[in-house]
Amino acid sequence: MDKLNLDDIDIYRVLSSMHEGIVISDITGKVRFFNKTQAEIDDIDPKDALGKKITDIYQLNNKTSPTMRCLKSGQPIINETMLYRTQLGKVANILSHVYPLYKSDKLIGAINFSKDYQLLEKTIIRTKGSSKQKKSGNNARFHFSDIVGSDSGLQNAIQIARLSSNSPSPVMVCGETGTGKELFAQSIHNHSSRKKKPFIPVNCAAIPENLLEGILFGTSKGSFTGAVNKSGLFEQAHGGSIFLDELDSMPLTLQAKLLRVIQEKKVRRLGSLKEIDLDVKILSSVGQPPLEIVRKKVLRMDLFYRMGVVFVMLPTLRERKNDLNELTRFFITKYNQILKEQVSNVSKNVWNWFNNYHWPGNVRELEHVIEASMNMVSGGSIIRPAHLPAHIFPFVKAKMSSIEKQNLPRVSLNLVDNQAAIEKQMICEALKKSFGNAAKAARILGISPQSLHYKLKKFQISSQAYSI
Repeated sequence: MDKLNLDDIDIYRVLSSMHEGIVISDITGKVRFFNKTQAEIDDIDPKDALGKKITDIYQLNNKTSPTMRCLKSGQPIINETMLYRTQLGKVANILSHVYPLYKSDKLIGAINFSKDYQLLEKTIIRTKGSSKQKKSGNNARFHFSDIVGSDSGLQNAIQIARLSSNSPSPVMVCGETGTGKELFAQSIHNHSSRKKKPFIPVNCAAIPENLLEGILFGTSKGSFTGAVNKSGLFEQAHGGSIFLDELDSMPLTLQAKLLRVIQEKKVRRLGSLKEIDLDVKILSSVGQPPLEIVRKKVLRMDLFYRMGVVFVMLPTLRERKNDLNELTRFFITKYNQILKEQVSNVSKNVWNWFNNYHWPGNVRELEHVIEASMNMVSGGSIIRPAHLPAHIFPFVKAKMSSIEKQNLPRVSLNLVDNQAAIEKQMICEALKKSFGNAAKAARILGISPQSLHYKLKKFQISSQAYSI
Protein backbone atom coordinates (compact mmCIF):
# COMPACT_ATOMS: atom_id res chain seq x y z
CA MET A 1 0.00 0.00 0.00
CA ASP A 2 1.33 3.43 -0.99
CA LYS A 3 2.07 5.78 1.88
CA LEU A 4 0.31 9.11 1.97
CA ASN A 5 2.65 11.90 0.95
CA LEU A 6 1.25 15.30 1.86
CA ASP A 7 3.29 16.89 -0.95
CA ASP A 8 1.23 14.88 -3.45
CA ILE A 9 -2.11 16.38 -2.32
CA ASP A 10 -3.71 18.89 -4.70
CA ILE A 11 -4.65 21.31 -1.93
CA TYR A 12 -6.11 23.90 -4.31
CA ARG A 13 -8.52 21.31 -5.66
CA VAL A 14 -9.68 20.61 -2.10
CA LEU A 15 -10.11 24.30 -1.29
CA SER A 16 -11.97 24.91 -4.56
CA SER A 17 -14.66 22.34 -3.68
CA MET A 18 -15.28 23.46 -0.08
CA HIS A 19 -18.65 24.85 1.01
CA GLU A 20 -16.90 27.67 2.86
CA GLY A 21 -15.68 30.74 1.02
CA ILE A 22 -11.86 30.65 0.77
CA VAL A 23 -9.60 33.62 0.04
CA ILE A 24 -5.80 33.35 0.19
CA SER A 25 -3.82 36.59 0.23
CA ASP A 26 -0.10 37.26 0.12
CA ILE A 27 1.78 39.39 2.65
CA THR A 28 0.72 42.60 0.89
CA GLY A 29 -2.98 41.69 0.95
CA LYS A 30 -3.19 40.78 -2.74
CA VAL A 31 -5.57 37.91 -3.53
CA ARG A 32 -3.83 34.77 -4.81
CA PHE A 33 -6.75 32.33 -4.51
CA PHE A 34 -10.52 32.95 -4.56
CA ASN A 35 -12.82 29.90 -4.60
CA LYS A 36 -16.27 29.45 -6.15
CA THR A 37 -18.17 29.65 -2.84
CA GLN A 38 -16.60 33.03 -2.01
CA ALA A 39 -17.49 34.19 -5.52
CA GLU A 40 -21.15 33.27 -4.85
CA ILE A 41 -21.15 35.07 -1.49
CA ASP A 42 -19.67 38.26 -2.98
CA ASP A 43 -21.17 37.98 -6.48
CA ILE A 44 -17.67 38.49 -7.91
CA ASP A 45 -15.96 36.59 -10.73
CA PRO A 46 -12.78 35.00 -9.27
CA LYS A 47 -10.85 36.32 -12.26
CA ASP A 48 -11.78 39.85 -11.22
CA ALA A 49 -10.48 39.27 -7.68
CA LEU A 50 -7.14 37.61 -8.37
CA GLY A 51 -4.20 39.98 -8.13
CA LYS A 52 -6.18 42.74 -6.44
CA LYS A 53 -5.77 43.89 -2.84
CA ILE A 54 -8.46 43.00 -0.32
CA THR A 55 -9.14 46.70 0.23
CA ASP A 56 -9.66 47.17 -3.53
CA ILE A 57 -12.28 44.41 -3.68
CA TYR A 58 -14.21 45.31 -0.51
CA GLN A 59 -15.17 48.62 1.06
CA LEU A 60 -12.84 47.86 3.96
CA ASN A 61 -9.60 49.34 5.24
CA ASN A 62 -6.60 47.94 7.09
CA LYS A 63 -8.45 48.21 10.42
CA THR A 64 -11.86 46.83 9.41
CA SER A 65 -10.56 43.98 7.23
CA PRO A 66 -9.89 40.79 9.27
CA THR A 67 -7.37 39.65 6.66
CA MET A 68 -5.34 42.87 6.84
CA ARG A 69 -5.41 42.78 10.65
CA CYS A 70 -4.20 39.17 10.60
CA LEU A 71 -1.36 40.11 8.20
CA LYS A 72 -0.31 42.92 10.54
CA SER A 73 -0.42 40.93 13.79
CA GLY A 74 0.49 37.48 12.52
CA GLN A 75 -2.25 36.08 14.79
CA PRO A 76 -5.44 34.22 13.78
CA ILE A 77 -8.81 35.96 13.97
CA ILE A 78 -11.54 33.47 14.90
CA ASN A 79 -15.33 33.65 14.67
CA GLU A 80 -15.69 37.26 13.60
CA THR A 81 -19.18 38.17 12.41
CA MET A 82 -19.24 41.09 10.02
CA LEU A 83 -21.39 42.89 7.49
CA TYR A 84 -19.52 44.41 4.56
CA ARG A 85 -20.02 45.78 1.06
CA THR A 86 -17.99 44.93 -2.02
CA GLN A 87 -16.72 47.70 -4.30
CA LEU A 88 -19.46 46.62 -6.73
CA GLY A 89 -22.13 47.29 -4.09
CA LYS A 90 -23.02 43.72 -3.02
CA VAL A 91 -23.73 43.51 0.74
CA ALA A 92 -22.71 40.29 2.52
CA ASN A 93 -23.01 39.11 6.10
CA ILE A 94 -20.46 36.44 7.04
CA LEU A 95 -18.82 34.49 9.84
CA SER A 96 -15.07 34.77 9.22
CA HIS A 97 -11.98 32.85 10.38
CA VAL A 98 -8.57 34.12 9.26
CA TYR A 99 -5.29 32.25 9.80
CA PRO A 100 -1.74 33.46 9.11
CA LEU A 101 0.36 31.46 6.65
CA TYR A 102 4.02 30.86 7.48
CA LYS A 103 6.98 29.42 5.59
CA SER A 104 10.09 28.67 7.65
CA ASP A 105 8.74 30.89 10.46
CA LYS A 106 8.29 33.79 8.03
CA LEU A 107 4.77 35.25 7.57
CA ILE A 108 3.92 35.04 3.86
CA GLY A 109 0.15 35.53 3.76
CA ALA A 110 -3.25 34.70 5.23
CA ILE A 111 -6.15 32.38 4.46
CA ASN A 112 -9.74 33.44 5.17
CA PHE A 113 -12.59 30.95 5.65
CA SER A 114 -16.07 32.51 5.37
CA LYS A 115 -19.60 31.21 5.95
CA ASP A 116 -22.61 33.09 4.66
CA TYR A 117 -24.42 34.19 7.84
CA GLN A 118 -27.89 33.91 6.25
CA LEU A 119 -27.26 30.34 5.08
CA LEU A 120 -25.81 29.46 8.49
CA GLU A 121 -28.90 30.84 10.21
CA LYS A 122 -31.12 28.66 8.03
CA THR A 123 -29.28 25.54 9.21
CA ILE A 124 -29.80 26.56 12.84
CA ILE A 125 -33.51 27.37 12.59
CA ARG A 126 -34.92 24.03 11.54
CA THR A 127 -38.21 25.31 10.15
CA LYS A 128 -40.21 22.43 8.79
CA GLY A 129 -43.07 24.17 7.03
CA SER A 130 -44.64 22.46 4.02
CA SER A 131 -47.77 22.34 1.92
CA LYS A 132 -49.16 19.93 4.52
CA GLN A 133 -49.02 22.50 7.30
CA LYS A 134 -52.08 22.85 9.43
CA LYS A 135 -54.08 26.04 9.13
CA SER A 136 -52.89 26.96 12.58
CA GLY A 137 -50.42 29.52 11.27
CA ASN A 138 -47.37 27.72 12.69
CA ASN A 139 -45.01 25.12 11.28
CA ALA A 140 -45.76 22.43 13.88
CA ARG A 141 -47.29 19.62 11.82
CA PHE A 142 -47.73 16.89 14.41
CA HIS A 143 -50.44 16.24 16.99
CA PHE A 144 -50.75 13.62 19.72
CA SER A 145 -53.05 11.69 17.38
CA ASP A 146 -50.03 11.16 15.08
CA ILE A 147 -48.13 9.20 17.76
CA VAL A 148 -48.38 5.46 17.01
CA GLY A 149 -48.24 2.89 19.80
CA SER A 150 -50.11 1.55 22.82
CA ASP A 151 -47.13 0.77 25.08
CA SER A 152 -47.85 1.82 28.66
CA GLY A 153 -44.62 3.83 28.94
CA LEU A 154 -45.44 5.72 25.73
CA GLN A 155 -49.02 6.37 26.82
CA ASN A 156 -47.80 7.67 30.17
CA ALA A 157 -45.46 10.07 28.35
CA ILE A 158 -48.36 11.27 26.18
CA GLN A 159 -50.52 11.83 29.26
CA ILE A 160 -47.83 13.93 30.98
CA ALA A 161 -47.23 15.91 27.81
CA ARG A 162 -50.96 16.59 27.32
CA LEU A 163 -51.41 17.81 30.90
CA SER A 164 -48.41 20.14 30.59
CA SER A 165 -49.49 21.70 27.28
CA ASN A 166 -51.34 24.70 28.72
CA SER A 167 -49.03 25.16 31.68
CA PRO A 168 -46.54 28.07 31.46
CA SER A 169 -43.86 25.79 32.96
CA PRO A 170 -40.96 24.63 30.76
CA VAL A 171 -41.09 21.04 29.49
CA MET A 172 -38.05 18.84 28.88
CA VAL A 173 -38.37 15.74 26.67
CA CYS A 174 -35.75 13.05 27.15
CA GLY A 175 -35.15 10.16 24.79
CA GLU A 176 -32.60 8.44 22.59
CA THR A 177 -32.19 9.47 18.98
CA GLY A 178 -35.21 8.51 16.88
CA THR A 179 -37.70 8.17 19.75
CA GLY A 180 -39.79 11.16 18.64
CA LYS A 181 -38.70 14.10 20.78
CA GLU A 182 -39.65 16.77 18.25
CA LEU A 183 -42.92 14.96 17.47
CA PHE A 184 -43.79 15.37 21.16
CA ALA A 185 -42.69 19.02 21.21
CA GLN A 186 -44.87 19.87 18.21
CA SER A 187 -47.79 17.95 19.70
CA ILE A 188 -47.51 19.87 22.99
CA HIS A 189 -47.61 23.16 21.08
CA ASN A 190 -50.57 22.11 18.94
CA HIS A 191 -52.50 20.88 21.99
CA SER A 192 -52.10 24.23 23.75
CA SER A 193 -53.85 27.57 23.49
CA ARG A 194 -50.71 28.80 21.68
CA LYS A 195 -51.36 26.61 18.64
CA LYS A 196 -52.12 29.57 16.36
CA LYS A 197 -48.86 31.26 17.34
CA PRO A 198 -45.32 30.46 16.14
CA PHE A 199 -43.54 27.21 16.91
CA ILE A 200 -39.79 27.72 16.44
CA PRO A 201 -37.47 24.69 16.61
CA VAL A 202 -33.78 25.43 17.21
CA ASN A 203 -30.96 22.95 16.71
CA CYS A 204 -28.66 23.79 19.62
CA ALA A 205 -25.92 21.52 18.28
CA ALA A 206 -25.62 23.79 15.22
CA ILE A 207 -25.22 27.11 17.05
CA PRO A 208 -21.63 28.41 17.18
CA GLU A 209 -20.95 29.85 20.62
CA ASN A 210 -20.21 33.36 19.39
CA LEU A 211 -23.50 33.51 17.47
CA LEU A 212 -25.83 32.38 20.27
CA GLU A 213 -26.78 35.79 21.61
CA GLY A 214 -27.23 37.27 18.15
CA ILE A 215 -29.44 34.46 16.82
CA LEU A 216 -31.40 33.61 19.96
CA PHE A 217 -31.66 37.04 21.54
CA GLY A 218 -31.29 39.45 18.61
CA THR A 219 -28.81 42.21 17.78
CA SER A 220 -28.68 46.00 17.93
CA LYS A 221 -26.99 48.21 15.38
CA GLY A 222 -23.40 48.88 16.37
CA SER A 223 -23.03 45.93 18.78
CA PHE A 224 -20.35 44.47 16.48
CA THR A 225 -18.95 45.20 13.04
CA GLY A 226 -21.85 45.32 10.59
CA ALA A 227 -24.52 44.48 13.18
CA VAL A 228 -28.09 45.53 12.39
CA ASN A 229 -31.28 45.81 14.43
CA LYS A 230 -32.72 42.32 14.28
CA SER A 231 -35.07 40.32 16.51
CA GLY A 232 -33.86 37.01 17.90
CA LEU A 233 -35.68 33.67 17.91
CA PHE A 234 -37.09 34.23 21.41
CA GLU A 235 -38.75 37.44 20.24
CA GLN A 236 -40.02 35.72 17.10
CA ALA A 237 -41.57 32.99 19.26
CA HIS A 238 -43.46 35.55 21.42
CA GLY A 239 -46.91 34.21 22.23
CA GLY A 240 -45.94 30.77 20.96
CA SER A 241 -43.34 28.10 21.72
CA ILE A 242 -39.62 27.69 21.22
CA PHE A 243 -38.10 24.19 21.09
CA LEU A 244 -34.41 23.95 22.07
CA ASP A 245 -33.46 20.59 20.58
CA GLU A 246 -30.32 18.82 21.87
CA LEU A 247 -29.92 21.20 24.79
CA ASP A 248 -27.17 18.99 26.20
CA SER A 249 -24.96 19.87 23.22
CA MET A 250 -24.93 23.56 24.14
CA PRO A 251 -21.65 24.84 25.71
CA LEU A 252 -21.88 25.55 29.43
CA THR A 253 -21.10 29.25 28.95
CA LEU A 254 -24.12 29.55 26.68
CA GLN A 255 -26.30 27.66 29.15
CA ALA A 256 -25.62 30.38 31.74
CA LYS A 257 -26.88 33.09 29.37
CA LEU A 258 -29.95 31.03 28.56
CA LEU A 259 -30.71 30.48 32.27
CA ARG A 260 -31.03 34.23 32.90
CA VAL A 261 -33.54 34.64 30.07
CA ILE A 262 -35.66 31.80 31.44
CA GLN A 263 -35.57 33.11 35.01
CA GLU A 264 -36.26 36.76 34.14
CA LYS A 265 -38.64 36.05 31.24
CA LYS A 266 -36.97 38.96 29.53
CA VAL A 267 -34.54 39.18 26.65
CA ARG A 268 -32.01 41.87 25.85
CA ARG A 269 -30.66 42.18 22.34
CA LEU A 270 -26.91 42.06 21.99
CA GLY A 271 -25.58 45.61 22.44
CA SER A 272 -28.86 47.00 23.79
CA LEU A 273 -29.78 48.16 27.30
CA LYS A 274 -33.51 47.69 26.73
CA GLU A 275 -35.14 44.51 28.07
CA ILE A 276 -38.06 42.99 26.18
CA ASP A 277 -40.75 41.01 28.01
CA LEU A 278 -41.26 37.44 26.81
CA ASP A 279 -44.34 35.25 26.69
CA VAL A 280 -42.92 32.01 25.39
CA LYS A 281 -43.53 28.34 26.18
CA ILE A 282 -40.06 26.82 26.46
CA LEU A 283 -39.63 23.23 25.31
CA SER A 284 -36.32 21.38 25.21
CA SER A 285 -34.89 17.94 24.60
CA VAL A 286 -31.87 15.93 25.72
CA GLY A 287 -30.61 12.64 24.35
CA GLN A 288 -29.27 11.15 27.58
CA PRO A 289 -30.64 10.79 31.14
CA PRO A 290 -30.38 14.33 32.60
CA LEU A 291 -28.86 13.30 35.94
CA GLU A 292 -26.13 11.48 34.03
CA ILE A 293 -25.26 14.48 31.86
CA VAL A 294 -25.42 16.75 34.92
CA ARG A 295 -22.96 14.43 36.65
CA LYS A 296 -20.70 14.58 33.60
CA LYS A 297 -20.97 18.39 33.77
CA VAL A 298 -22.42 18.55 30.26
CA LEU A 299 -25.62 20.20 31.50
CA ARG A 300 -25.79 22.78 34.29
CA MET A 301 -27.80 21.52 37.24
CA ASP A 302 -29.57 24.86 37.74
CA LEU A 303 -30.55 24.93 34.06
CA PHE A 304 -31.89 21.37 34.29
CA TYR A 305 -34.12 22.31 37.24
CA ARG A 306 -35.46 25.36 35.33
CA MET A 307 -35.94 23.57 32.00
CA GLY A 308 -37.19 20.26 33.40
CA VAL A 309 -40.04 21.50 35.59
CA VAL A 310 -42.16 19.02 33.63
CA PHE A 311 -40.13 16.01 32.51
CA VAL A 312 -41.28 13.64 29.75
CA MET A 313 -39.30 10.40 29.35
CA LEU A 314 -39.73 8.60 26.01
CA PRO A 315 -39.25 4.82 25.95
CA THR A 316 -36.92 3.23 23.40
CA LEU A 317 -38.27 0.96 20.67
CA ARG A 318 -36.61 -2.08 22.29
CA GLU A 319 -38.66 -1.29 25.43
CA ARG A 320 -41.92 -1.22 23.48
CA LYS A 321 -41.61 -4.35 21.32
CA ASN A 322 -45.39 -4.80 21.50
CA ASP A 323 -45.67 -1.67 19.32
CA LEU A 324 -43.29 -3.05 16.70
CA ASN A 325 -46.04 -4.73 14.66
CA GLU A 326 -48.28 -1.64 14.73
CA LEU A 327 -45.42 0.65 13.73
CA THR A 328 -44.31 -1.70 10.94
CA ARG A 329 -47.81 -1.78 9.44
CA PHE A 330 -48.11 2.00 9.83
CA PHE A 331 -44.91 2.62 7.84
CA ILE A 332 -45.82 0.01 5.21
CA THR A 333 -49.14 1.80 4.66
CA LYS A 334 -47.36 5.17 4.52
CA TYR A 335 -44.82 4.09 1.92
CA ASN A 336 -47.34 2.11 -0.12
CA GLN A 337 -48.95 5.49 -0.82
CA ILE A 338 -45.67 7.31 -1.43
CA LEU A 339 -43.97 4.61 -3.54
CA LYS A 340 -47.15 3.29 -5.23
CA GLU A 341 -46.48 -0.25 -3.95
CA GLN A 342 -48.86 -2.90 -2.59
CA VAL A 343 -46.85 -4.46 0.22
CA SER A 344 -48.98 -6.21 2.83
CA ASN A 345 -46.51 -7.62 5.34
CA VAL A 346 -42.98 -8.82 6.14
CA SER A 347 -41.87 -12.43 5.94
CA LYS A 348 -41.69 -14.64 9.02
CA ASN A 349 -37.90 -14.51 9.19
CA VAL A 350 -37.82 -10.73 8.73
CA TRP A 351 -40.33 -10.42 11.55
CA ASN A 352 -38.17 -12.61 13.79
CA TRP A 353 -35.13 -10.47 13.00
CA PHE A 354 -37.10 -7.29 13.75
CA ASN A 355 -38.04 -8.71 17.15
CA ASN A 356 -34.48 -9.69 18.02
CA TYR A 357 -32.79 -6.52 16.73
CA HIS A 358 -31.85 -3.85 19.32
CA TRP A 359 -32.88 -0.83 17.17
CA PRO A 360 -30.25 1.74 18.22
CA GLY A 361 -31.95 4.32 15.96
CA ASN A 362 -35.39 3.51 17.39
CA VAL A 363 -38.56 4.43 15.46
CA ARG A 364 -36.64 6.59 12.98
CA GLU A 365 -34.43 3.61 12.12
CA LEU A 366 -37.46 1.32 11.71
CA GLU A 367 -39.03 3.80 9.29
CA HIS A 368 -35.75 3.97 7.35
CA VAL A 369 -35.59 0.17 7.12
CA ILE A 370 -39.19 -0.08 5.86
CA GLU A 371 -38.71 2.70 3.30
CA ALA A 372 -35.39 1.27 2.05
CA SER A 373 -36.86 -2.25 1.82
CA MET A 374 -39.96 -1.13 -0.06
CA ASN A 375 -37.75 0.51 -2.66
CA MET A 376 -36.37 -2.97 -3.35
CA VAL A 377 -39.67 -4.90 -3.40
CA SER A 378 -40.37 -4.07 -7.07
CA GLY A 379 -44.04 -5.04 -7.17
CA GLY A 380 -43.88 -7.76 -4.53
CA SER A 381 -46.27 -7.98 -1.61
CA ILE A 382 -43.90 -9.22 1.11
CA ILE A 383 -40.72 -7.63 2.51
CA ARG A 384 -38.08 -10.36 2.58
CA PRO A 385 -34.46 -10.48 3.82
CA ALA A 386 -33.12 -9.80 0.33
CA HIS A 387 -34.92 -6.44 0.44
CA LEU A 388 -33.45 -5.28 3.77
CA PRO A 389 -30.69 -2.63 3.74
CA ALA A 390 -27.41 -4.53 4.10
CA HIS A 391 -25.74 -1.81 6.19
CA ILE A 392 -28.29 -2.43 8.97
CA PHE A 393 -28.75 -6.20 8.61
CA PRO A 394 -25.35 -7.39 7.32
CA PHE A 395 -26.04 -10.95 8.56
CA VAL A 396 -28.75 -11.34 5.88
CA LYS A 397 -26.17 -11.59 3.10
CA ALA A 398 -24.08 -13.94 5.23
CA LYS A 399 -27.08 -16.24 5.71
CA MET A 400 -27.95 -16.22 2.00
CA SER A 401 -24.32 -16.95 1.10
CA SER A 402 -24.31 -19.84 3.57
CA ILE A 403 -27.38 -21.37 1.92
CA GLU A 404 -25.89 -20.96 -1.53
CA LYS A 405 -22.57 -22.52 -0.46
CA GLN A 406 -24.42 -25.54 0.93
CA ASN A 407 -26.00 -26.11 -2.48
CA LEU A 408 -22.93 -25.22 -4.57
CA PRO A 409 -22.36 -27.88 -7.26
CA ARG A 410 -19.22 -29.97 -6.96
CA VAL A 411 -17.03 -30.19 -10.06
CA SER A 412 -16.55 -33.72 -11.31
CA LEU A 413 -15.27 -35.37 -14.50
CA ASN A 414 -18.20 -37.77 -14.35
CA LEU A 415 -20.89 -36.62 -16.81
CA VAL A 416 -23.79 -37.98 -14.73
CA ASP A 417 -22.47 -36.24 -11.60
CA ASN A 418 -22.10 -32.94 -13.44
CA GLN A 419 -25.62 -33.14 -14.86
CA ALA A 420 -26.97 -33.75 -11.36
CA ALA A 421 -24.95 -30.82 -9.94
CA ILE A 422 -26.21 -28.44 -12.65
CA GLU A 423 -29.80 -29.61 -12.12
CA LYS A 424 -29.46 -29.01 -8.38
CA GLN A 425 -28.06 -25.52 -8.97
CA MET A 426 -30.94 -24.62 -11.32
CA ILE A 427 -33.48 -25.78 -8.73
CA CYS A 428 -31.80 -23.65 -6.04
CA GLU A 429 -31.81 -20.61 -8.34
CA ALA A 430 -35.53 -21.10 -9.03
CA LEU A 431 -36.28 -21.41 -5.31
CA LYS A 432 -34.26 -18.29 -4.66
CA LYS A 433 -36.24 -16.31 -7.23
CA SER A 434 -39.56 -17.61 -5.90
CA PHE A 435 -38.55 -17.09 -2.23
CA GLY A 436 -39.11 -20.77 -1.49
CA ASN A 437 -42.50 -21.07 -3.24
CA ALA A 438 -42.27 -24.56 -4.76
CA ALA A 439 -45.18 -24.06 -7.18
CA LYS A 440 -43.61 -20.87 -8.60
CA ALA A 441 -40.20 -22.56 -8.76
CA ALA A 442 -41.71 -25.43 -10.75
CA ARG A 443 -43.21 -22.96 -13.24
CA ILE A 444 -39.83 -21.20 -13.58
CA LEU A 445 -38.15 -24.55 -14.27
CA GLY A 446 -40.93 -25.67 -16.63
CA ILE A 447 -41.66 -28.87 -14.72
CA SER A 448 -44.63 -30.14 -12.71
CA PRO A 449 -44.86 -29.52 -8.93
CA GLN A 450 -44.80 -33.28 -8.38
CA SER A 451 -41.55 -33.57 -10.35
CA LEU A 452 -40.01 -30.72 -8.37
CA HIS A 453 -40.96 -32.29 -5.03
CA TYR A 454 -39.33 -35.54 -6.16
CA LYS A 455 -36.12 -33.68 -7.07
CA LEU A 456 -36.13 -31.71 -3.81
CA LYS A 457 -36.22 -35.00 -1.94
CA LYS A 458 -33.60 -36.53 -4.24
CA PHE A 459 -31.12 -33.65 -3.77
CA GLN A 460 -32.05 -33.05 -0.12
CA ILE A 461 -32.97 -29.42 -0.76
CA SER A 462 -35.24 -27.60 1.72
CA SER A 463 -37.54 -25.08 0.03
CA GLN A 464 -38.16 -23.52 3.46
CA ALA A 465 -34.53 -22.38 3.55
CA TYR A 466 -35.41 -19.94 0.72
CA SER A 467 -38.65 -18.68 2.21
CA ILE A 468 -36.85 -16.13 4.42
